Amino acid sequence: MVGTEAATTPAIRVAVGSAEHDRANDVLAAAREAASDVHVVETGPTGAAALAPVVLATADGRTAVHADVSPDRARELVETLDDGELPTDEAHAIVESDEGMSTPETGPLAAGQRRVLARCGWAAPAALDESLAERARDDPDDLREGVAGTGLLGRGRGDGHTDESIAEGWETARESDGEAVVVVNGNESDPAVDGDRLLLESRPAEVLDGALAVAAAVEATDVVVYLNEDDELAAQRVREAVESVDAGGTGIDVVAGPDRYIAGEMTMALEAMEGADRLEARLRPPGPSEVGLYGRPTVVHTPRTLAQIRAFAAAPDEFETSAADPGTRLLTVTGDGVAGPTTVELATDTALAEAVADGEEYKMACVGGRFGGITRSLDVPASARALAGARLGTEGGIELFDGATCALEFAGARAKFAREANCGRCVPCREGSKQLVELLRDVYDGQFQPSELRELSRVVAESSTCEFGQAAPRPVTTAIDTFEREIAAHAEGRCPSGVCMETN
Repeated sequence: MVGTEAATTPAIRVAVGSAEHDRANDVLAAAREAASDVHVVETGPTGAAALAPVVLATADGRTAVHADVSPDRARELVETLDDGELPTDEAHAIVESDEGMSTPETGPLAAGQRRVLARCGWAAPAALDESLAERARDDPDDLREGVAGTGLLGRGRGDGHTDESIAEGWETARESDGEAVVVVNGNESDPAVDGDRLLLESRPAEVLDGALAVAAAVEATDVVVYLNEDDELAAQRVREAVESVDAGGTGIDVVAGPDRYIAGEMTMALEAMEGADRLEARLRPPGPSEVGLYGRPTVVHTPRTLAQIRAFAAAPDEFETSAADPGTRLLTVTGDGVAGPTTVELATDTALAEAVADGEEYKMACVGGRFGGITRSLDVPASARALAGARLGTEGGIELFDGATCALEFAGARAKFAREANCGRCVPCREGSKQLVELLRDVYDGQFQPSELRELSRVVAESSTCEFGQAAPRPVTTAIDTFEREIAAHAEGRCPSGVCMETN
């Protein structure tokens, strides 16, 4: 095991992700060329793009984190470690750990905690220190009862039980007629939400192990990993992990779907996996737990949900961070003033503001991905209940925007995306998104009708077939409620942000 070997041998870890693939590979080659007694490990990304390429140097229970490393610098780090010294000069951070990447005191990796993310950037992607699947095959009741008892909720818009307890779906799939299947829905095309891609590139063996454990718990015969066709590195590492894990007789297939936002929606993901020429949302109920992929009982989980299942199984006593939403939440911070996308992990009773580095100022934030909610304040706990109460999304993104961003222009852009990207199946979403765009355009012509916008948004959200339409109006309604005076000013011929009147 990589983790065991690295714990007793001076080690250099080079984090290689899709965003910095070529540069990081050059650093990796240089480190391996210079190494003598030092163990060089290729790991997945850490989650902090601003620091890449990242090199972790470990010796005697301490780790030096080095950022933006060049091949020449990698050789120097290896040589220093070969000489028996930990290279701390010019290190981004020093971490007192040789078992996983704990949280440093400063920088993009300092926010929140690193529980699910502890092995991201630390261990080889295909490495697996302990198998939950093996335990689940020996005693599936233990995992079923434990998950039911803790009330774990699904994470991400592509999960079959987003923000709902996953235990009921497991039981339905187990009791339904037919051979059950577990789907890992890793097709996320929203650039503001990177948690699933991070796990697939950095910890695919753990994601697969979690899926195989769920398969044992629901008596499924197959696992299908569904990826975005453009995520080539994730696909490569998942396939390598398939070769390394013990499937215990469970079949594992890896398939790819289109790089389209709707392709990550749970029912349209099933359509894509079945080879549909046109992706359209499926009516629910029945849900996939009863009738899913090719008519089989199906459990659909995102990599983030599977990571939470493994975290619970590893340390159930540490899982009670919130009675309503146990565990942690992965959040990707992007936007104005952010040096690079950073995925952090927060306990669900921790305020979103903890994910934002000190000194990062913003006019507004969009929380929840493409159709997240607009807010001035991030003093909201990361739990599903708190986020819903604040009318923010739970998809896992925090986008920051400075004073040069116009709230009306932003809401219009998200409404246009909804108009152009929806599947077209249901009238409320298809026609409602068009009408939202028109009503927002009317503001520039002097007609600001907030009550009409709110009522149309309510109808679209409550009547649409799938989560796409249900969430699509959220940027509009929260922008109106948070920046109503600013939006009303456009009807008077001025943009308080000074950016959009001449272009609309």
